[in-house]
Amino acid sequence: MKTILFSIPFLLIIFLQLFSDNAQRKSSNWNYYADSLAIRKAFSESPVLSARESIKKMQIEKGFRVHIVATEPLLNTPVALSFDDKGRIWAVEMENYMPDSIGTGEDLPVGKIVILTDRNGDGKMDQRKIFLDSLVLPRAICFIENGILVAESPNLWFYEIKNDKPVNKTLVDTAYAEGGNVEHQPNGLFRALDNWIYNAKSSKRYRKQGSKWLIERTHFRGQWGISQDDQGRLFYNNNSENLQGDYFSPGFGATNSNQSRLAGFSESIIKNNKVYPIRPNTGVNRAYMKGIIDENLKLVNFTAACGPVIFNSTLFGPDYYGNAFVAEPSANLIKRNILSNDGNLVTGKQAYIGREFLASTDERFRPVNLYTGPDGALYIVDMYRGIIQHKTYLTPYLKSEIKARNLTQPLDYGRIYKVLPKGKKVRGVKIPQDPAKLIALLSDSNGWVRNKAQQILVDGKDKSLGFPLRQVLKSDTQPLARVHALWTMEGLEVLEMEDVLPLLKSTDWTLRVQALSVLPSVLTRENYKEFLSVLTAILDENDALAAPCLAFLSPHIQLFDSAEANKFLLSLSKKYANNIFISDAVISNLQNKEAAFYKEFTGINPDTSLVLSKRLKKIVDDMAKKKVNAPDPAKEFPRGLALYRSICQACHGADGNGVNGLAPPLNNSDWVTGDKKRLAAVVLYGLSGPITVSKKLYKAPDVSGEMPGIASNTNFSDEDVSQVLSYIRGSWANSADKVSKEEVAAIRSKYKGRQMGFTEKEFF
Repeated sequence: MKTILFSIPFLLIIFLQLFSDNAQRKSSNWNYYADSLAIRKAFSESPVLSARESIKKMQIEKGFRVHIVATEPLLNTPVALSFDDKGRIWAVEMENYMPDSIGTGEDLPVGKIVILTDRNGDGKMDQRKIFLDSLVLPRAICFIENGILVAESPNLWFYEIKNDKPVNKTLVDTAYAEGGNVEHQPNGLFRALDNWIYNAKSSKRYRKQGSKWLIERTHFRGQWGISQDDQGRLFYNNNSENLQGDYFSPGFGATNSNQSRLAGFSESIIKNNKVYPIRPNTGVNRAYMKGIIDENLKLVNFTAACGPVIFNSTLFGPDYYGNAFVAEPSANLIKRNILSNDGNLVTGKQAYIGREFLASTDERFRPVNLYTGPDGALYIVDMYRGIIQHKTYLTPYLKSEIKARNLTQPLDYGRIYKVLPKGKKVRGVKIPQDPAKLIALLSDSNGWVRNKAQQILVDGKDKSLGFPLRQVLKSDTQPLARVHALWTMEGLEVLEMEDVLPLLKSTDWTLRVQALSVLPSVLTRENYKEFLSVLTAILDENDALAAPCLAFLSPHIQLFDSAEANKFLLSLSKKYANNIFISDAVISNLQNKEAAFYKEFTGINPDTSLVLSKRLKKIVDDMAKKKVNAPDPAKEFPRGLALYRSICQACHGADGNGVNGLAPPLNNSDWVTGDKKRLAAVVLYGLSGPITVSKKLYKAPDVSGEMPGIASNTNFSDEDVSQVLSYIRGSWANSADKVSKEEVAAIRSKYKGRQMGFTEKEFF
């Protein structure tokens, strides 16, 4: 989340930028300066508007309209929502997020989960009921069985629901959000096609099994918001990147912690990160930096991308089905992207150049999450407030803007809108409880309805439904209904080998890839040989599309026959050693066996230029650099570890290997183990890319364009900074001397008053 603000201090920055580099400016610069002032004057105020007035400030794609679903006082600072089977909205209110520019009282228990009901059927909520209150910054919810998951950092809770009231509270995970600030903590709680619950900004997934909760390691994904396509592949993003996503089933491949990057996951789906706001955006956190805003004072690229949704409704027409909509609250807009599928690969492009699906001149319009609704409409969660940048990275410039323009107030506004085609009237769908009707809904044209029907069937635990579901699976009906029947049977634990084997041989890739994805749920010691013979036949057919999935299935064969599993991986390796997706899928099986497999493979094929050989060799070399019997930096610098988790881990990873799309590695980094004065300056004042780390160039979109500094944050003392620097200089494979608080103080004194982040050129 970011913030849009402007004031007199920014004029001084503009003035200095215009005249500091060259005193002999041409007259055109005076025109530019005058134009900038005129633009600024036209948008010098940001009045608080009613929802109806705010809609008038929106420009939306031709043929569409915006409808008010809920607004204050019925709703307050919403950040997420979920629909129940009655079509009601359960909204998460993060009421005490950033009450002022220093976050005073942010930890007070005033957050809520509220139930909103449309009693007269006009599409607008008119009743509010508090389900839970006294929460500290709640961020996500998810219905499952007879209750609801609630994310209230650092914990994940499960509440049973009785008459719309919480009962029997259960603690699911005490470390749901371990470390990280509010902007960089897990969220989403997305119940996916494969019956697991996934999150953004997290490497955990959850599943309820009887009275127990399963918690498994998965891929680290995104920052705020998460969605899926019809194949169950997950999509997300970070603040600087339009859309990221997976090429494969979300349950695959998260099995080798030595593998810092797995091709096919956290891929950049939309390369174009440009945005087209219709108002000046000089109040983004670092608008004074070159390239952040253009000559019209408008944001150039995403700086707060969040809340993506893969729109799986036919309400807008076939051209919009499967599109990805992305929110950008700092620029007050919603972007539309068109996605294309080519086998496993997903690519995309912006729907428009030079304009957006929806954009507003109301600065307080803050879309932070998007959803497909029960009626097929596109739902928008609007936090509606002035400040959305968290204090951790708040610059002095932005603080002065907040003070000058009094943008801390009001704090009790919030809206939910929905976008509809003009001339179309829709009504919400109430999901029936009759199992036969629910099974029929698995073929509904609205993805929300299909997914909800599957979830209710799974939650009902009625194993007698195996027969009618099997009839759907065997039918010639549309593939999507068969896919949902397949995963519903998996969730009910009635899926059998005979259900999956025919689909593995299907000529329809949609069905075959789902059969490969669901196979671990039916693989047993008694049937694995029969499945292995089918998988070997697929391998012999040179099916490169299925080959990554074959590799991802190897750990499940390993449980019953390690020799056959290794033989299978070698066969894949020999055939596809230059395919990055298959190579990485093979390596995902080899935790702590990489060196042995590398020796075995290069004995068969000594060509070390092959993709598989190079990627294996890198892991082997990195592991060799790890220190043995060295002091534990976590014990020596406990405050450093805590701060790393809070302000660094979100982008650089728990293992220091960096997060794709966000930040380069700290592990084995010459920036970390090199000049400590340079490192301290970067942490205090930030760094703008591109940047070369250990001879490798990192630039957008592979990483974010900028690392923010923390010098202006009074919560971090010189001792704190010295602790975190010493921690990272001694962690993982790094080995460098400590950084004292006096050394940090000297750097802070040297660059006192600096706001701009450094660039690599300034150090070399």
